[in-house]
Amino acid sequence: MTHLSNRQSQTGAVLVIALVMLLVLTLMAVGSMRGTTLESRITANRAHDTQQQSAADAALREAEFRYYGPANLIDKLEGKAANCALGNTLKTNGINKPCLLAIKDENLQTFVERPQSTANSFLRPESTGGLLWMPYRGTDAANQTVAGTRETSSEQTTYWNSTRAVTVGNNAVNAEYGMVAEGQGTYYYLNNAKADDQVYLQSTHANIYLGLNN
Repeated sequence: MTHLSNRQSQTGAVLVIALVMLLVLTLMAVGSMRGTTLESRITANRAHDTQQQSAADAALREAEFRYYGPANLIDKLEGKAANCALGNTLKTNGINKPCLLAIKDENLQTFVERPQSTANSFLRPESTGGLLWMPYRGTDAANQTVAGTRETSSEQTTYWNSTRAVTVGNNAVNAEYGMVAEGQGTYYYLNNAKADDQVYLQSTHANIYLGLNN
């Protein structure tokens, strides 16, 4: 009788140990699954951030590309609401127009330092009525890139804009006033780009123009 009780006790102890081991293995498996899930989320977030960074960078390239070439010089020197519109698409002949915003002096610093805060109230009269941000289309007029459903809904994702950078106190850039009046000299531009209102990038570039009659 005593021998049978010992066997039952041993069997019960083995069962308890087995249950404990099963519980430990289950906890380890759950922990591993959580770690894998977290790693997958981190990887997905990193991939998303990289994608957004690339999209915004591509939008900057379009903003700069719009200034290439001597054509439409007046549109590259002065803000015009008509140029900041969906109808201002890339041309296959390369004669493009930028979305050059005319920003009020009192709002220029905010426009530069916090482009996400840009508002219609920042615009001078010549830019009023146009878009604050142009949808990204790429730099190939024959194969324009679609970054969201730009024309039909609020699912637009990637945008850009630009403005003239003022060279205060640097008269040596365009030494003669007559040069500026004729569109001659070196002009600097600040370009903004954004992707999904999450990533904002900026670039600057300079163009040298020979004048309206050249």
